[in-house]
Amino acid sequence: MRTAALSPIASSKHSRLALIALLVGGVAIGGSPIFVRLSEVGPMVTAFWRVALAFLPFVLISQVAKQGDERPTGLRDYLFLLLPGAFLAADLAAWHLSLHMTSVANATLLGNLAPVFVTLGSWLLFRTRVTPVFLAGLGLTLIGVLVLKGGPSALGGGQLAGDATAVVAAFFYAGYMLSLGHIRSRFSTLRIMVWTTFSAAVCILPVALFFEGGMVPATLFGWTMLIGLALISHVAGQGLVTYALAYLPTAFSSLTLLLQPVVAAILAWAILAEPVGAMQAVGGAIVLIGILVARRG
Repeated sequence: MRTAALSPIASSKHSRLALIALLVGGVAIGGSPIFVRLSEVGPMVTAFWRVALAFLPFVLISQVAKQGDERPTGLRDYLFLLLPGAFLAADLAAWHLSLHMTSVANATLLGNLAPVFVTLGSWLLFRTRVTPVFLAGLGLTLIGVLVLKGGPSALGGGQLAGDATAVVAAFFYAGYMLSLGHIRSRFSTLRIMVWTTFSAAVCILPVALFFEGGMVPATLFGWTMLIGLALISHVAGQGLVTYALAYLPTAFSSLTLLLQPVVAAILAWAILAEPVGAMQAVGGAIVLIGILVARRG
């Protein structure tokens, strides 16, 4: 009786910790554009080093920590562990490519349409119920991102091919989130991140070599940016998000990560001296309100 009575309390505690982890992870990932902007190598090479440099810390941590999860037992398990990394590599490749084909505002805005695909994918694949309250929160959040990026006119400045590539990036990121949610109940965060990071690095390397080629930064500052991107945005950011997926619905998790454009705008203002106007502030507030509404759903 006592154990049964404590179970809801423990569950509530895990949910609160997961929400905190999700928010902190979203902030850490939201800082990645700053590292990318200050990087001395190309955007796809930067994406490769982000996951490649994160692989060793994940391996070391996994060796030290005790993992009480299942071990992969067959080819099917290994494929499921590698699949999120393939989606992540495709997302990074498509999104960085879109930055060279359309405006940054368009690429960022359309790349953040992932929650739409996550919700549709959850409904189609897992028959997850989507409530009207959640849809209202989703709508408010997307409107907030649109306002944050300059209003409806932001959609008209880019070329169609680049805009379509950004949408493809959002589709692949949705696949990344859904595939993580599918395996998170069986495997630990560390095990998933080791395999996912390895897979992403292997998949993104040929893309980086083909499109850019220059793989090594010229200065210590360049390496510092890459290491910061790997440790803060991937090890901390993606690790915390993966942990949160064990206790929070995948659709809500992807919606909360729309905080990333807000964080990126604030950091760009503070570090890169990019102005944040009244429209951007209003957009950020709408995003937060949308997240709160979705949380109630």
